[in-house]
Amino acid sequence: MPHSSLDYGNLPGHVAVIMDGNGRWARSHGLPRLQGHSNGVQSVDKITRTAVELGIDILTLYAFSSENWKRPQEEVSGLMQLLKKYLESELATMNENNIRLHVIGDVNRLPADVQDAISHCLLETSGNEGLILNLALNYGGRDEIVRALRNLAKLCNLNRCTPQELNEDVVARNLDTSGLPDPDLIIRTGGERRLSNFLLWQASYSELYFTETNWPDFNREDFISALIDYQKRQRRFGRTGEQSVELADSEGNRKAK
Repeated sequence: MPHSSLDYGNLPGHVAVIMDGNGRWARSHGLPRLQGHSNGVQSVDKITRTAVELGIDILTLYAFSSENWKRPQEEVSGLMQLLKKYLESELATMNENNIRLHVIGDVNRLPADVQDAISHCLLETSGNEGLILNLALNYGGRDEIVRALRNLAKLCNLNRCTPQELNEDVVARNLDTSGLPDPDLIIRTGGERRLSNFLLWQASYSELYFTETNWPDFNREDFISALIDYQKRQRRFGRTGEQSVELADSEGNRKAK
């Protein structure tokens, strides 16, 4: 359903979400933390469907961080089972909506049955050409950069590159997000105002949007409100405001030809 306040010609191509507040939501409702995560899965479904409806190209969701292993074992095990159940139950929906699954993070540490579910979904949705649903699993921004640097060091040791050839593009090609554009907009729910080790390299010029709404309560209208806020901003990328306007005008004229 079209939204009157939304400029459909100025939507972010890549939206990333730090899905925070499941535990606070559960506590405020007198429920176990895992129930908050379970309700959070319903929000994943709502926001993914909204992204498809609006024509967003990429939706990245911070589903499980490399630091989340520090949580109680019962909660971690419950999260793994919720992830597996989600992948198994949503596969048909992904295919119906032309969604392609993508995963970033070191998935080798995840339980074998979860890895199998991920591999199956990746294979079964690989031919889809609509929304890329990018799940960050056992993901940490610093860990991602370290793994990329280790790979580059190996390549240099094999004489396949030299230190002088290393630049931002080379590093980016060795990150988990290789081939994906940086996020235009990063949304964090739950009231906190930090990145929490999420997409540290890629977020250098992302617009940030913070909301007090806990993730289980975050819905279509909340998502659209974040997009409307994004559309009010002027993205400069180091330029002056005047330069940004001139560049936007020239790009608009070029597309119109």
